[in-house]
Amino acid sequence: MKSITCSKMKNDGATKRFIATCTIPTFILYAIFVIYPIFNMIGLSFVKWNGLLGKKTFYGLQNYKILFQDAQFWLSFKNTIILIVLVTAVTFVLALFFASLLAKGRLKGQSFFRILFYIPNILSIVVISAIFYMLYSSEYGIIGPIAKLFDKEYLGVLGNPNQVVYAIAVAMIWQAIGYYMVMYIAGMDSISDELYESAGLDGASRFKQFFIITLPLTWQVIRVTLTFFIISTINMSFLFVTAMTGGAPDGASNVLLVYMSKQRANGSFGYAMAIGTILFIFAYGIALVVNKLTSKDPLD
Repeated sequence: MKSITCSKMKNDGATKRFIATCTIPTFILYAIFVIYPIFNMIGLSFVKWNGLLGKKTFYGLQNYKILFQDAQFWLSFKNTIILIVLVTAVTFVLALFFASLLAKGRLKGQSFFRILFYIPNILSIVVISAIFYMLYSSEYGIIGPIAKLFDKEYLGVLGNPNQVVYAIAVAMIWQAIGYYMVMYIAGMDSISDELYESAGLDGASRFKQFFIITLPLTWQVIRVTLTFFIISTINMSFLFVTAMTGGAPDGASNVLLVYMSKQRANGSFGYAMAIGTILFIFAYGIALVVNKLTSKDPLD
């Protein structure tokens, strides 16, 4: 009995050492490339510095005081929220809709359509931005000539401060649908066909089957993608805005990451880090809220 206990203790010790060997390097890398940069960013938000040369001067909460009085910051914040809400909602609905059509081999030629929908996700953001820039242009594409028939002074959607953010949102939605559609299809394909057959025998229509079978059984995939939506929209908005407008016209299309980058380039490094800190708190907070709101499983 004693030898069995000793053997078990040795096995437990070996298991713990193996787990530590696997996890410690990962934790070290995570600490270096994630935790340290976050705390470094927060620390630099309290200094006045140009980011390259010169002495770092402790600035206290002045960066945040200036930030909360900065109209351009609030406009960038507003644009970021618009893109998160709009891109997330529309992409989610369309990706789920197309996934329900293409899952389980319900549609003829589904492989072709899956590839077709996924192509925008393979293309470079610069290429997609160039396509939509030409499409929205007042001189090229489809929209410009048609719009000029009704308005000779038409300057293009990207030149209109009230429309530019929504125009960028369309490009982001077009790029993202295929990626999330494939994730939803993978979740739907794993659902047993017997459940749909039983529901059909009980008189449930395809529409009802979607809400009582498909949606609940793909809920965990949906929960994960909702967090992806938030993070990816914040990151991708920087790329799309930079490639399509650069923040024009007059900063009307700026988002937080673009505005932060501009402040850093202008030598206001501490101020840029203050913007980054606010963005980090906002993104982390909204991700927690979404996870909390979607934590209840529909099957319960």
